[in-house]
Amino acid sequence: MTSSKPAARAQGLLRLPDGYDRTGVRADVVAGLSLVVVLIPQAMAFSALVGVPPVAGLYAALVSLLAYGLLGSSAGLSFGPIAVVSLLSGAAVAPLADGDVERALALVALLAGMVGVVHLALGLLRAGAIVDVISYPVLLGFTAGAGFTIAASQLRDLLGITASGSDRFVEAVAIVVPALGELHPLTAGIGVVSLVLLLVTRRVRPNFPTVLVLAIVAVLASVAFGLEARGVRIVGDIPSGFPVPAVPAVTVADAQGLLAPALAIALVGYAQTIAVGKAIAARTRQRIDANREFRASGVANVLSGLFGGFPTSGSLSLSSVLGAAGARSRVALGVAAAALGLVLLLLTPLLEPLPRVILAALIMAAVVSFIDVPGFLELFRIDRGEGAVAAVTLGAALTLGLLEGLALGVGTNLAIHVVRRMRPGIVELGRVEGTVQYRDRTRFPAVVADDGAIVRLEGSIDFLDASAVGTQLRRLVAARPELRWLVIDASGVTELDATGLRMLSGLAEGFAAAGVELRLVSLRGALRDVVERAGARELLLERCHRASLAEALASVGVGADDPLRAPTPDEQAPTTLP
Repeated sequence: MTSSKPAARAQGLLRLPDGYDRTGVRADVVAGLSLVVVLIPQAMAFSALVGVPPVAGLYAALVSLLAYGLLGSSAGLSFGPIAVVSLLSGAAVAPLADGDVERALALVALLAGMVGVVHLALGLLRAGAIVDVISYPVLLGFTAGAGFTIAASQLRDLLGITASGSDRFVEAVAIVVPALGELHPLTAGIGVVSLVLLLVTRRVRPNFPTVLVLAIVAVLASVAFGLEARGVRIVGDIPSGFPVPAVPAVTVADAQGLLAPALAIALVGYAQTIAVGKAIAARTRQRIDANREFRASGVANVLSGLFGGFPTSGSLSLSSVLGAAGARSRVALGVAAAALGLVLLLLTPLLEPLPRVILAALIMAAVVSFIDVPGFLELFRIDRGEGAVAAVTLGAALTLGLLEGLALGVGTNLAIHVVRRMRPGIVELGRVEGTVQYRDRTRFPAVVADDGAIVRLEGSIDFLDASAVGTQLRRLVAARPELRWLVIDASGVTELDATGLRMLSGLAEGFAAAGVELRLVSLRGALRDVVERAGARELLLERCHRASLAEALASVGVGADDPLRAPTPDEQAPTTLP
């Protein structure tokens, strides 16, 4: 690049990589044109999920590309309409629009603006961690539920069935199955062949421009064979020109009705953006700036609402196109936006004969990857509790609805986390034979004391688990009347609140009265400060606390030559330790 001031300003604004030259520009032009080839039919297809005309998806894509290209932090991430967000948006506005397309356009534009405002507000608050409430199991179940629901919602268009739709999987299937006898044979034939073609070529020739070829062939066939006259629905009128910014004609009541969906869509959309951005960053060694992503997504959605679009997000499929085409920077997004603008200005009549069944096939092919069966099986192998969270989320999404499924999944995940916190594991330690290392006595051949016990606590000792910790320790002492001392390794304790402090104080006093000496080992400095502020220094620090396990054992009468502390000559050391 040249060193002129305009070029330097452009490089700073777009964060162009070092050494960006004509080769980089050429790569970005190719990547941008490749992107728009996939983006146009995909944006039109996802408009059907929202329940608005195809041009709304093109408007949303245009402004989102420009906004993210200028404000985003990832060079390889593409912004635009995505299936999950589109379906959630359609489900949110459908009850309020009541079949009125113009009202649906106004409502979904309002929804996009609300999502954008939420993202901008969260960016100002630096609240990127809020997305962590959607854990991997919840996202796995939700995404699979969305895949099934989206596929079911497209069966009508794929088979040419004239029946009402639903944004719930069970209801959508219940509507379509009885109407299978009314399918339109030509439409169904085109749809099934197109879907199979998309799925097969994705596996056999993933870099082949199947979407572009299929769209061109479908348009030519539609015109040559008069498919509309034969009963095949086509896209129809698409207005030419650029969108004009306008505030949607809505009421305060509309905004109130869309508030909860806007919050949910903002959360899901940001989670998708960050997930895609992190995957790209891991491959390209670039850093994702959470605050910049909030701003970029916020501006993209606000502009989408003002220019007649609907909520958008980071897109894995579109970003994959950029990566495969060799994009070097966000200049590729500008090229794609320019090409899309040219299409809107001059070429929309070429898109009008496109059969709608092709869009349904594109959507169904796109959501096949949402259903990650190996991911479910692996999750159950790793942790049945997390597997149950994914299953509950999936079941609720299919039967109750996607937003309800997401809420129930998050709630179930948090409930399981709380229950597990309330039942902490307490590990009893022994000296591993042949070493002076202390490990879980159930995992290693270990030396233990006859008159005492060493236990390890990890995590927090707070209002959630203090009672359970105290109960387990009391049961341990009560079950072994020969104990005269108990050493607690607290090096892994990360938090101690007033409830936990009262529990420890009660243990120290109760055990002392029963003739059992209590020792705390390696309590962290910040937690010792809590003890000091609570006025329990004498009881818990001076009397009970020791800096090391060796000091604690010595203070309860375990000498340096005791078998608990010193290996005997005939012991065989293990080869590995955890």
